[in-house]
Amino acid sequence: MYKDSAADSLPRVRRTETTVERTPDGRRLVVARTVDAPAEDAWDVLVETRLWPEWGPSVTAVRGPDRIGLGATGEVRIAGAGVWVPFEVTAFDADARRWTWAVARVPATGHRVEALGPERCRVAFEIPPLAAGYAVVCRRALGKIARLAER
Repeated sequence: MYKDSAADSLPRVRRTETTVERTPDGRRLVVARTVDAPAEDAWDVLVETRLWPEWGPSVTAVRGPDRIGLGATGEVRIAGAGVWVPFEVTAFDADARRWTWAVARVPATGHRVEALGPERCRVAFEIPPLAAGYAVVCRRALGKIARLAER
């Protein structure tokens, strides 16, 4: 029997996957990426609002709590338009590492982190079907989230 798999010694290929999955909010387009960091580190990147402009291509600034939780509200400034729009965290489960929000009262993306071991995780965006075009933005965000979590 092998104690270690040969695959464990190969460099990890970080690629973004897009699937359709059933979530607590129904069927969603899910854009996900493996990150070489503990799940808690990636989770912190997602819930600390000061970091949102660093990874969210559509967000340039945030007004609100430093760290989100269920019912948290605030405003995000939208890239390009420069306008402030309200947000509300509509679901938040720290144990499952998952949260969703509404932006300008419109249900928006879900965010989740799944542990894949002590030093790896999977970060995923859950996109409502009518917003499938937003997957491109989420793919860009995942690369930035990975860099922040892996520091």
